[in-house]
Amino acid sequence: NISGHCIANISNQLPTFMGGCADLTKTTMARGANGNFDDENPFGRNICFGVREHAMAAIVNGLTLHGMRGFAGGFLVFSDYMKPAIRLAALMQIPSLFVFSHNSPLVGEDGPTHQPIEHLTMLRSIPNCNVMVPCDANETVYAFNVSQELKTTPTVITTTRQKVPTLANTSEEGVKRGAYVIYKEKGKLDGVIIACGAEVSLAIELAKKLETEGTYVRVVSMPSMFLFDKQSKEYKLEIIPTGVKTMALEMAHGMPWYKYSNNVYSVDNFGLSAPASMVLKALKFTLEDIYNYYKNI
Repeated sequence: NISGHCIANISNQLPTFMGGCADLTKTTMARGANGNFDDENPFGRNICFGVREHAMAAIVNGLTLHGMRGFAGGFLVFSDYMKPAIRLAALMQIPSLFVFSHNSPLVGEDGPTHQPIEHLTMLRSIPNCNVMVPCDANETVYAFNVSQELKTTPTVITTTRQKVPTLANTSEEGVKRGAYVIYKEKGKLDGVIIACGAEVSLAIELAKKLETEGTYVRVVSMPSMFLFDKQSKEYKLEIIPTGVKTMALEMAHGMPWYKYSNNVYSVDNFGLSAPASMVLKALKFTLEDIYNYYKNI
């Protein structure tokens, strides 16, 4: 929902911002302004692409090459169809925008075919591709701001289907740097929990639970590995110091996180068809599960 508001706000300020969704507009909220673009409404900035994700992404690249700011929307799992065009945007060094909703296995009853697992890993592996996974409404706004500031890099923004709390201490400057401390330890630092997206609020819950035992941990929100990897060594060590426990947390394939921690709590198998609450328990992504994992590091 917040992503949809961001697209609307950018459209109001930027007449060249144009795009749409592959027949999932009502679900992804990715809609261009001024009505549908067609022969009767040439000033419409919403493109009804139809169910053809690869063509949609390629058309967005064409818009961007022409001097527009093109965007495309869809479910994260369908980035499989769009990968060649996203790769070309990165190769051509153009700022196309790709907005994906439903970014975790908690999409529920649609089942494993619609539940992304390896997709963030795939997208993060593309050189010169800025993949952003905001944790709440504020970070979503900041991610869209970043996407419009970049000139030679495409941006992928992924959002959750489920509602998440708006967190304290979010930082636009931190988002621009790719990662920052969103929850500071209240005593001697025992460890650092690195997370992104909906898992940031879960990490903060874990930090608060550990505090009741006199164990103090820091939570780092890392919406963009791409941006964080560009920071100075000093900044990286300031955020994630050596000599303490580290744990990375994401409800997706864990491969990219081993850059930052040897302890990765992730989902490295396909999901299942069930309500989100049951999927959460089956994939062992409850507070109790991650608490036990951290205690055993």
